Amino acid sequence: MITVHVTQLGAGGFEISFPQTAGDEATEDAAAHEEADEGPSPIAPELKELAWGFGAFFVFFILMRIWLFPKVRKGMEARYGLIRGEHENADSIRAAANRDVAEYQAALAEVRAEATARIDAARAQHEQVRAERLAEVNGQIAERRAAAAAEAEAAHAAARGQIEVAVADVASRAAHLTVGREPDSNTVRQAVTEAMGGGS
Repeated sequence: MITVHVTQLGAGGFEISFPQTAGDEATEDAAAHEEADEGPSPIAPELKELAWGFGAFFVFFILMRIWLFPKVRKGMEARYGLIRGEHENADSIRAAANRDVAEYQAALAEVRAEATARIDAARAQHEQVRAERLAEVNGQIAERRAAAAAEAEAAHAAARGQIEVAVADVASRAAHLTVGREPDSNTVRQAVTEAMGGGS
């Protein structure tokens, strides 16, 4: 059975309330008692959980310190040693390459100097041969010119003798036609020779 209390308020209002029974009070007391007895806290860890966590951490720490960390350290040292060795090897290869380049450049400079010296020697020899050949050709030209001049002089002398004879004959013929008698041939030839000699 439910009991309802109705209270009249001023200004025509009403208030309705349900009074609690004995059973309801017992239920509320049980709920309050259950709320008061919550048990262990979910935030605060228990002692055995702390012990298990510390023990696992200690075992893991011992394994890390004794077994895993030395292996990792050895691996890192081996890797660093390999990298250092590769760097040293690269440095030695670079130094050897630089030495090879320097030797190549020195050899190239020596070859260029030798080639320049050979070219200069060949040029000097060529100039000498050219000068000798030019002197020889000039000598041959001078000889041929002298021979040609001598031949021309001889031809000129021969032609001059023939001309003198022809002129003497013409002069004798002209004197014979003019005077009517034959002039002395030696006198005519001497006169022609003197005249041609004075003209030359």
